[in-house]
Amino acid sequence: MALEAGWQVATVRAVRMLTSHSRSITLRLPGWQGHLAGQHADVRLTAPDGYQAVRSYSLANWDAGELIELAVDRLPDGEVSPFLVDEIAVGDQVEILGPLGRWFVWRTEWAEPVQLIAGGSGLVPVMAMLRARAATGSPAPFRLLYSVRAPDDIYFRDELEQFGEQVDIRWIFTRSSPAGSRPAGRVTASDLTDAVFPPSTRARTYLCGSTGFVENVARMLTAAGHDESLIRAERYGGS
Repeated sequence: MALEAGWQVATVRAVRMLTSHSRSITLRLPGWQGHLAGQHADVRLTAPDGYQAVRSYSLANWDAGELIELAVDRLPDGEVSPFLVDEIAVGDQVEILGPLGRWFVWRTEWAEPVQLIAGGSGLVPVMAMLRARAATGSPAPFRLLYSVRAPDDIYFRDELEQFGEQVDIRWIFTRSSPAGSRPAGRVTASDLTDAVFPPSTRARTYLCGSTGFVENVARMLTAAGHDESLIRAERYGGS
């Protein structure tokens, strides 16, 4: 059956667990021309009876030729994510539409300071930006504030720790924090004052996470004097 315009067949090249509930999936798409850091793609699955489900996922890698990497969190009541996290295997095929999105992107030629703020799986598009900076040797100053439930829920932990040599990374644990770290709890205005670039730097700010997380953090940023026009937000529907 011919695909609609824009859709491509992708083949799974590699899979690996990131946490107990999330998985990295690398796919190959012949003819894919690369993508900008922060873009996303639609994934379509088709059941034997013809039923189709489509979901959007951020791309965790950057400008990688014919390869794209997804990082998917399993939703208990999801139609697509349980299959992607628990069942899909190397050699399987899915349909992809993309790359999509031109707003929540970072371009490697930009030199202004960049503030990244992520909650949970909201790290995925931010990860692409960190990888793009590292790959190109960009001099743009980067900071990352990452809010996650517990240390075991951190996406790409080993790689993030390597980035920590060049990027100021702050961790906020909301449910269980390791000894010696900030007590567990949601991001506060004080956390933002301590961790993010001050408003005077006019940093490009990328904010990604659940709807509640994004709205709360954006509200605190603007209240602290950050220019709303410099804040680019992307959100997903989970709590």
